[in-house]
This record gives sequence, structure tokens and C-alpha cells, in this order.
Amino acid sequence: MRVELFDFDLPSDRIALRPAAPRDSARLLKVEGGVFADHVVTDLPGLLRAGDVLVFNDTRVIPAQLEGARGDAKIGATLHKREGPRAWRAFVRNAKRLRDGDRIDFGQGVSALATDRGADGSFLLSFEGEEPVELLLERAGRMPLPPYIAGKRPADARDAEDYQTMFASREGAVAAPTAALHFTPRLMAALAAAGIGHETLTLHVGAGTFLPVKADDTEAHVMHAEWGRIDAATATRLNAVRAAGGRVIAVGTTSLRLLESAADEAGYIQPFEGDTAIFITPGYRFRAIDGLVTNFHLPRSTLFMLVSALMGLDVMQAAYTHAIEAGYRFYSYGDASLLLPER
Repeated sequence: MRVELFDFDLPSDRIALRPAAPRDSARLLKVEGGVFADHVVTDLPGLLRAGDVLVFNDTRVIPAQLEGARGDAKIGATLHKREGPRAWRAFVRNAKRLRDGDRIDFGQGVSALATDRGADGSFLLSFEGEEPVELLLERAGRMPLPPYIAGKRPADARDAEDYQTMFASREGAVAAPTAALHFTPRLMAALAAAGIGHETLTLHVGAGTFLPVKADDTEAHVMHAEWGRIDAATATRLNAVRAAGGRVIAVGTTSLRLLESAADEAGYIQPFEGDTAIFITPGYRFRAIDGLVTNFHLPRSTLFMLVSALMGLDVMQAAYTHAIEAGYRFYSYGDASLLLPER
């Protein structure tokens, strides 16, 4: 499909620079079929049904942005996929000043060798020393805010907490599964009281999620792979939910992509561990999920293509027009939507 079909005009003042406080006070647009209804996130227990289950991503964001130097050249690096105990694939700023085998000094006693330059301009960074890389990043790295926020203000101490979900427990992401930022212990208790369950899986979100689609046609776009895991017990419980008539509602596009990667042709979710580069566009047949809670996405992005595949492009263009006119806040720290396709 032509990428231009997924374009829309978004006023810059709709981009949220801070999350709602409290988190579950964010607005929520329910889209069921082609019908829109304005709510707040705390309304979710009444918008879902007893027996439904929400699926969250328990990945934890690491301080994956680094600023360093090779000689007199300033080098910026954003880690996006772990490839070994001490090795990370990274997007590099000022990459033209970097060659295979160069050493980058990130300060605070943290350095890495750059090798294996990729066709996309990325490098494999091998961190020197014996300390765990996680400790090195805590010392020299910073929270990797999305570019549409980082371009308007620097990351600060608040982001260290604001950009983690309440489920964050498994370190490895360089971007937050932002739909889950809206959930609080208070909301989870209300959902449980309404008979709505929850499960977790792990998908370590990579910085590739922010890369623009440069191709003119969706078939020419290449997704970056991300590592994920669904254990056997979780898969069994999710399949039992659907067998009993409940719905599996993914919280965030990352949860959805991993569930769909793990589902077989009959729609049964299988245990999964490994990389996925699934790219969902209109025409895709969903097998594992019955709905989605997600934020509002960038024009021409792979995520807007995904929600258009779930609900229909015309429906999502109309829903986003409504959201913009109604003053909803967009992107990672913005408001949420509940998408329930007709089945």
C-alpha cells in the first residue's frame, strides 16, 4: 500500500511532553467498529467484560542513550538490540566519523569498540571491561526519550520514573511500551474486581520503533527485529480465556506484535522465544487478539499502519480526526484508545 495513505495533519501542540497525573486520569477514546466514545482510562473496567484478559509487556527501559567521542569527533549512540553479553547493535549519530575498530569513550569509565557497520548505518558496540553492561549504562547512559519529545526538552530525573510502566521488571528495552504507562495499582484492582484478568509477556522494544518509513510503498519497508518471550504457562492460560468466550486485549502494539508472532494458523498462542520482525498492515488477518489498548501514533508510522489493519484505514483516519479536534494528547506520554474491531 502507498505510505501516503497513512498520513494526517497533527498540530504540534497535541504532542504530550509529560504524562497525565495521575497516570490513569488520561483520556481514552473507545473505537468499536466505526463508533467513537470519549472516556477516561479509569472507565476501562466498565468498557470491558468479565472474562476478558489484558496482556502487558513487562520489559524495562534501560538508559540506552550515550554521548561520547572518538578523538575530537563527538559520537552519539542509541542502543537498540542486544547481540551478546557485552555487545549491542546501536544507531550512531555522526557515524561518518566512525570506522570499524574505532574506540568510543563515553566518559565515567565507559568505552566500547565499534565494529560491523550495517547497511542501515548502525554499528555493533562491544563494551570494554568486566563490569556488567547494565552497570555501565546506569553510570554513563540516559533515558532514551522518543525524538518527538527529546527534540522539545531534555530528559530529566522525572523521566526515569515516568517512562517506566508499573509492570517493568525485565531490563532490555530502549523504548517504553507506552500504552501500559496509563495503568496504576488502583486501576488494576478495579479491573480485577470487575472480573478482568491480566497476563504479562516480554518484548524488548528497540529504537527501530521510532524510525520513519522512508519507502513509498509498505512492501519496501524493512522492520528491525526485536527479542520477545511468551512462556508455555502464559500461552496456555491465554488460549483458555478465548476457549471460555473471553477476549484477549493487548495493551500496546508491542504486546500485540508478539502475540501475533506466537499464534499459529488456527489462532492458538504457542510458547515463543526469539526475534520477531512482524510488520502488520491492512489486509493482515489477526489470529491472537480481540482488541487493543494503545496510544495515538505518528502519521505514516508502522504503528498507525497496524491500528489501521485492525480497525480499517477509514475508521482510524476518522478516529484520529475526532481525537485531534477533541484535544486528545498524542504519542508516548499522551492519551489512550481502546480499539475493539467487529468480528
